Amino acid sequence: MGKSSIGRGVRWALGGLRVLIGWHFFYEGITKLLTPGWSSAGYLENSRWLLSGWFHAIAADPTMLRAVDWLNMMGLTLIGVCLVIGLFTRFAALMGMALIGLYYVANPALIGWNYGMPVEGSYFLVDKNLVEFGGLMVLAMFPTAGLQGLDGLLHYLWRRRREAVQPEPAAVAAEAGAGMAPAHADHCIGRRAALLDLATIPVLGVAAYGALKQRQLDQVSGMTGATIKVSTSGLDDLAGTLPKGRIGEFEISRLIMGGNLIGGWSHARDLIYVSSLFKAYNTEQKVFDTLQLGEAAGINAMNITFTQFPLINKYKRLYGSNLITISQVHPTPDDIHGNIDQAIDSGVDLIQIQGNCCDFRVREQRIDVLAEAMDYIRAQGYPAGLGAHSVQALMACDEAGIEPDFYMKTLHHDRYWSAHPRANRIPFSVDGARSSNHDEFHDNMFCLFPEETIAFLEKKAIPVIGFKVLAGGAIAPEDGFRFAYENGADFICVGMFDFQVIDDTNIAIRVLEGLGERRRPWCA
Repeated sequence: MGKSSIGRGVRWALGGLRVLIGWHFFYEGITKLLTPGWSSAGYLENSRWLLSGWFHAIAADPTMLRAVDWLNMMGLTLIGVCLVIGLFTRFAALMGMALIGLYYVANPALIGWNYGMPVEGSYFLVDKNLVEFGGLMVLAMFPTAGLQGLDGLLHYLWRRRREAVQPEPAAVAAEAGAGMAPAHADHCIGRRAALLDLATIPVLGVAAYGALKQRQLDQVSGMTGATIKVSTSGLDDLAGTLPKGRIGEFEISRLIMGGNLIGGWSHARDLIYVSSLFKAYNTEQKVFDTLQLGEAAGINAMNITFTQFPLINKYKRLYGSNLITISQVHPTPDDIHGNIDQAIDSGVDLIQIQGNCCDFRVREQRIDVLAEAMDYIRAQGYPAGLGAHSVQALMACDEAGIEPDFYMKTLHHDRYWSAHPRANRIPFSVDGARSSNHDEFHDNMFCLFPEETIAFLEKKAIPVIGFKVLAGGAIAPEDGFRFAYENGADFICVGMFDFQVIDDTNIAIRVLEGLGERRRPWCA
């Protein structure tokens, strides 16, 4: 389409649209090129619509992912360059449509399908990708390089060369009649047009400067680093495959994700702000990122309270997750079935009597409530677990004839600073009042009698999930994991931040690989 076909205002509007879209493409591409380790893996893994299997396969193959990342970054950059300077405009617009189309197909703007991806607005069907797709379609149908851009300049130079070889008689006669030499007339017109055609090139420099400046601002500089540095271990750093065990029909990773860090139960002793810090850090998106990383690392189960199901079910729906859920329930003498029914209605896989609930009911001499709850869970077709903080509670239930499908028991040693003296440890005090005396219970110990716990578990051929194995963060993972696995835990349940997931998985793998024989046989 030539200049004479459309008005001046439309020509400038189309040229401006081309430069704006080109700027966006170029800036997106150059910032990704300047970002070390940038990857499209998260975007591809979140896909659940058309071609999702193909996108997932790319994300799962490191070689293919690197190639796709490189093509994506270079494609954005080169398409942006071509659109800004008006070079191969129609081809660039078509390639841009193809790229943007893939973006939309991977993550369309459908109701309830935000895929956990952060967005800056609210969309339904139409999002910024689809709008930009439409803009590129306009540019492909009405190419603007002939209006302003290098395509127009190249066309002019090609025409000049053709005319120099074989001048058009009519044009020569017309120019002679006007009293102007042909070469001089073309030179004047071409020089003005060339300046206009080259006018958008500086735009690339401005965009590149902005990307570099932003990169500098994003980099953290300082004379000294933190004493404790956050690990940035990624999936490439995994030490192997996390082993699994079995509870009933469920094959479960021997490292299970805990829910305390999400719920904000920090057990931080007298650091009263930590629970609020946990909840502030673990936003919905951060929880989703943590769970997704855990699943990618081989952790396929999570222990939660039934009140956390809305969040976990949203994650499973958005990410297509098959995460196994082990839900804690809290039956009371007045309502034995309520929590259990809620967990079942929420899609639970395994159900476990909460640790403090078991302690409370035994201390109240209402073991009958626990027995009825366990029978009810099994009657609904679910594995029934029994949790406890106090080993005396499990002993009492065992004497009463309660045989669970699995135990969930606190299991850690007492070789850490905040542990209070053995002489001052009182059964069932874990769920009692917190003393201001450092030599008494103050939310500091969760397995008061580890030797008795180990001895009890050795007698039971029932799967055991050890929890609080780090005593609320007081024991190093290398130490706590080894103690729990060596002393009878078939699985361990550990609360983890996102930056701890890979390290903790690797520690579990290494400990299990080097464990050898243990006194209590594996029961799962």
